[in-house]
Amino acid sequence: MRSSTFLALSSAAASYALPTIEAVGGKFFTSDGDQFFIKGVAYQLTENDPLVDTEQCTRDASLMKKLGANTIRVYHVDASEDHSGCMSAFSDAGIYTMVDMDTFDTYILPNDPWWNQTQFDRYSKVMDAFQSYDNLLGFFVGNEIIAINNQSLAAPFIKASCRDLKAYRDSKGYRNIPIGYSAADIAELRPWLQDYLTCGGNSSENIDFYGLNSYQWCDPTTYSTSGYENLEADAKNFPVPIFFSETGCNTPGPRLFDDQDSIFGPDMVNDWSGAIIYEWIEEANNYGLISYGPKADATATGDNIVGGYTRAGTPTPVSPDFDNLSKHWATITPTGVARSNYDTTSVSTRACPTSTASGWLVDGNVAIPSLGETLGSSSYSSIPSATATSASPSASETQNSVSGSKEIAGMGAGLVSVMMVFAFWL
Repeated sequence: MRSSTFLALSSAAASYALPTIEAVGGKFFTSDGDQFFIKGVAYQLTENDPLVDTEQCTRDASLMKKLGANTIRVYHVDASEDHSGCMSAFSDAGIYTMVDMDTFDTYILPNDPWWNQTQFDRYSKVMDAFQSYDNLLGFFVGNEIIAINNQSLAAPFIKASCRDLKAYRDSKGYRNIPIGYSAADIAELRPWLQDYLTCGGNSSENIDFYGLNSYQWCDPTTYSTSGYENLEADAKNFPVPIFFSETGCNTPGPRLFDDQDSIFGPDMVNDWSGAIIYEWIEEANNYGLISYGPKADATATGDNIVGGYTRAGTPTPVSPDFDNLSKHWATITPTGVARSNYDTTSVSTRACPTSTASGWLVDGNVAIPSLGETLGSSSYSSIPSATATSASPSASETQNSVSGSKEIAGMGAGLVSVMMVFAFWL
């Protein structure tokens, strides 16, 4: 941990200042009974854990508060590190954290999926490391595992990971921390994936929330022409909280963030729980809301310089994107419904989708794999650990912190487009 021990210890108690958050029906609620809407930012400064440098977190949290953010999403963490300083810094700023549990070598593969003890142990260690922080909003069991339509046979493994981690959470006596999934916006799989992950009537297996990485709204556009109207139709009375786990199209630019008015306004606010903007730091993809200094040569080396961009220091807003988002969020203050007045019977339990010609291959309410099983040519078969023989992910497949709309083209070239036969039990 780069920050001083004194700073971490002196601020540790502050991490318990915020009310906890729970998923109830199709909404998030604080322990005070208020509905919670996510105004979030993707926060991954490098491929390493960004929640170990208290001084950097404090600088960033201060500017995020001015932006109007109340949530960050972190894609990769090291469960063995001390996160108390950063979690306290964000708590002091009124900011919650959503943490992806997978790593570059433990995430569920799309074409040759398995869910085993090695993965479970690594994911559960992340839970152990963060569960005590009241400003932990939730965990993702995966990010864009299914990125093209013929990878849908991986969906039961997403559900299996959720089942086992929720059981672990409950067995340890942890609070009811929401556990969910972040999906790529694949038109051929919409709404079957989100329906499948919430169908069957067994809450111990289903996700607690559904995040969608969608870049459909590219300014200038409107609610009806952007495609958001279709997303809202699929989300009507959704049984768990649904929100944008990545959004913020930058074509043609600059970003106006007019979509925030629809997400938090009458068009969508009754069914959606907010949005996480991609992303905090300016990189070569030009999605950043802030920078830590001028761009350097791509081959430059030095402290905190990766890929030609400084990854630490004093955050400076990127104009006009930062101000455009800040102005929207400052005028958007949805109150929602109090938990005491919320009728959970108003949500619509989804039927388990049957297979389709367009690429959804899971046929109905199939039994999900047990720990240690993998997708075989005709049935589930056992696999002892993540080091067992199987196809290795390509470099593009491991970059889970990159949005699906920016990643799919690169992934498609490296993925095997072979239709596999899958045997399910009912």
